Amino acid sequence: MAAAAATTASLCFPVNGNRTHFRVGFSANQLRRPRRLTVRSDLDSDVSDMRVNAPKGLFPPEPEHYKGPKLKVAIIGAGLAGMSTAVELLDQGHEVDIYESRPFIGGKVGSFVDKRGNHIEMGLHVFFGCYNNLFRLLKKVGADKNLLVKDHTHTFVNKGGEIGELDFRFPIGAPIHGMRAFLTTNQLGTYDKARNALALALSPVVRALVDPDGAMQIIRDLDNVSFSEWFMSKGGTRKSIQRMWDPVAYALGFIDCDNISARCMLTIFSLFATKTEASLLRMLKGSPDVYLSGPIKKYIMDKGGRFHLRWGCREILYDRSADGGIYVTGLAMSKATQKKTVKADAYVAACDVPGIKRLLPQNWRESQFFDNIYKLVGVPVVTVQLRYNGWVTELRDLERARLENLICFAFKFINSEMARQLRQATGLDNLLYTPDADFSCFADLALASPEDYYLEGQGSLLQCVLTPGDPYMPLPNDEIIKRVSKQYEANACVIQVLTLFPSSQGLEVTWSSVVKIGQSLYREGPGKDPFRPDQKTPINNFFLAGSYTKQDYIDSMEGATLSGRQASAYICSAGEELVALRKALAANEESQQVAALV
Repeated sequence: MAAAAATTASLCFPVNGNRTHFRVGFSANQLRRPRRLTVRSDLDSDVSDMRVNAPKGLFPPEPEHYKGPKLKVAIIGAGLAGMSTAVELLDQGHEVDIYESRPFIGGKVGSFVDKRGNHIEMGLHVFFGCYNNLFRLLKKVGADKNLLVKDHTHTFVNKGGEIGELDFRFPIGAPIHGMRAFLTTNQLGTYDKARNALALALSPVVRALVDPDGAMQIIRDLDNVSFSEWFMSKGGTRKSIQRMWDPVAYALGFIDCDNISARCMLTIFSLFATKTEASLLRMLKGSPDVYLSGPIKKYIMDKGGRFHLRWGCREILYDRSADGGIYVTGLAMSKATQKKTVKADAYVAACDVPGIKRLLPQNWRESQFFDNIYKLVGVPVVTVQLRYNGWVTELRDLERARLENLICFAFKFINSEMARQLRQATGLDNLLYTPDADFSCFADLALASPEDYYLEGQGSLLQCVLTPGDPYMPLPNDEIIKRVSKQYEANACVIQVLTLFPSSQGLEVTWSSVVKIGQSLYREGPGKDPFRPDQKTPINNFFLAGSYTKQDYIDSMEGATLSGRQASAYICSAGEELVALRKALAANEESQQVAALV
């Protein structure tokens, strides 16, 4: 494995303590000779065109203009799926109300500000270059300038600060750039690279180059085996899994290769192989509430949509028709001591897996469609934010780091400006993977998303995703922080931050937060894909949205956005039927009132 001095990554230098506004490429031995580059923050370039040479289900064509009757739609859940559904319906002229039990929107991509002004995120969010449905949404709401493009490389941080890479930067695009990245990676040894290449050569990824729909069907059929089982059967090695693919699997689905479906991993690989920009990563300029959820909310409200925060759904009210069919008659909602019944033409449950299980009436489990949902389980995930009084990911020489720390301490009382310049922001500006810590993926948000996370006079803000999250769920937050950052107590036996970045020795954690989600993404294990429900349910006026629902992408931000598009399409296609049901229900209610008076 190559040493850190041979790496290529991204480095940030704020000028005079201001927010970061440019990025530079560097080698560790070139830190003193940076060159300016312009930050790319739009969606007009470096985005895969999923309309051509791609599976048809991944990016539906633009919907035809709706010509049916205007519908009143109630959406439960103000996450990305719920808001995506709302945007599509409002664009077709419908009336939309969104109900959210929490005081903030965004769901799993939400964020909020604590009493000290710190932005707390629900997780670490990275945007692949093949997120066409999400990018389409961001363009529509005017948020297309809110993403920062990172260097086209996937960076692995190993013990001792050694860096491995899948470097896709090459003048020739897919599939050549991917072949070069895998054949030249320094994250694996020669033998493992050769076996890795053999496994990929025998995969449906090759067919995807000429027949993307045929390849996707083969990939779907591999859902019943784990990625490890498939990979090893094709000649891959266990070391390749441990050093490269496990961190990637944890980043995608929060579970390792022994437990994740081959379908999930191969879906991503097929896109990386066929689309040059699919592996190119972006991150938000700042917090999701400001740069992702915020613009979508504004668009919805400008279009006449309404948000009802802190209103939770206590019960779905329903009845049966003469033929035994079920239809929803309303939603029993509550906000503190307030209660009300919401009535609409169509109802959309845009929940996650545990949310939809709590919401569905138990009697509906008589239908296999709804009972299948209970065969899906969520994955626990713990996200930790750590603010330091210096820059963690600089990859400086250890002796040089000790000298600079000593100088900075000496100048603290003599010349604070010089001390601050000595400690200017430098480090890795990208998503980072590691096989050598409990957090398999992480990023320094002070560099990667500087608008809300770079603070003058302060250092790195590491956001670390602890995977698997199960061992951490029962622990107190203070204990979690201690386990992640206890290397700063000079304990050389632990394998966390200091083990990855020895030059950060002496830095201290000045602030921290822990967010636990008991069930986040659904566990995309072998054999689970058939249980994912369609957005259209057996109940004519009840629909689903959410990244766990049936769509060709994995459980992700892109999957959530795509599910919203599909839910909206089903609702629009049922417009006439939904209005007829509304009239029938109104007539039935009127007759019952008359009968009561008599």
